[in-house]
Amino acid sequence: MPLSSHVPELGALELLLAVARLGSVGRAAAELGVSQPTASARIKGMERQIGVALLERSPRGSKPTEAGRLVVEWARNVVEAARALDAGIDALRENRDARLRVVASLTVAEYLMPGWLLALHGVSPQTSVTLRTANSADVAGHVLAGEADLGFVEGPTTAAGLSGTVVAADRLVVVVAPDHPWARRRAPLTGPELAATALVLREPGSGTREVLEMALEPYGGAARPLMELASSTALKAAAMTGAGPVCLSELAVVEELATRRLVAVPLAAGLDLRRPLRAVWPAGQRPSGPARELLGLTRRTG
Repeated sequence: MPLSSHVPELGALELLLAVARLGSVGRAAAELGVSQPTASARIKGMERQIGVALLERSPRGSKPTEAGRLVVEWARNVVEAARALDAGIDALRENRDARLRVVASLTVAEYLMPGWLLALHGVSPQTSVTLRTANSADVAGHVLAGEADLGFVEGPTTAAGLSGTVVAADRLVVVVAPDHPWARRRAPLTGPELAATALVLREPGSGTREVLEMALEPYGGAARPLMELASSTALKAAAMTGAGPVCLSELAVVEELATRRLVAVPLAAGLDLRRPLRAVWPAGQRPSGPARELLGLTRRTG
């Protein structure tokens, strides 16, 4: 059942309690940070709303009428309950702001997220972070299902129902073992050559796989994979054992290229394997609390 129109607003009840306690509309107004004319108008408006006089006014100050004393007692219970509600809401917000659920694609989780989370700990050490990893398609599903506050994906597009922003850039490279014939080639690898070659690839749904397949569409699409593996670590191991050429993030092979355990194959200028890395969240919402802090950090460091 809805409240009647005779019930005053909470702020007016709080003002009435202050007048009863301090004995003066002016002193009550000063305590609550409003002007005396505003406080007087609010009291008079409340008296009209309720239909009875609440205060006796005199040069010495103001005190509740007989009816006003009853309203003061009832108002005290209402204001105390509102303060308990306010404290409870603050506790809920503090609990929310003390945790952050993140789900990230494997490349982002392995090579970028550790630095971002370390920076977050520096500015918000009280935040507890839960990090899950998944391929980019599954990241979108987790965020849409409300299982994560913020997601990070590698693909070229943002899934329906999500908003996002680019936080970093990456590019894919084709790498082989040092004894592979491509390790010694001087001519850049062309789109038709790459499209015709069976590669060791990430699984379907991976942002890495999606970017490669889109890049090879003009050349008839990617050949059937030699094998499909679910992590950058597995892809690198396959390449180093000579299984075949591998296409994966440049971020994942910095050390292996530096130590010549893997060799990057030169690519033709028309073969664009660059990709943006995005943070995503449900459309119509804005990241808040630790999610907003983390997003700001990624933008500054990405």
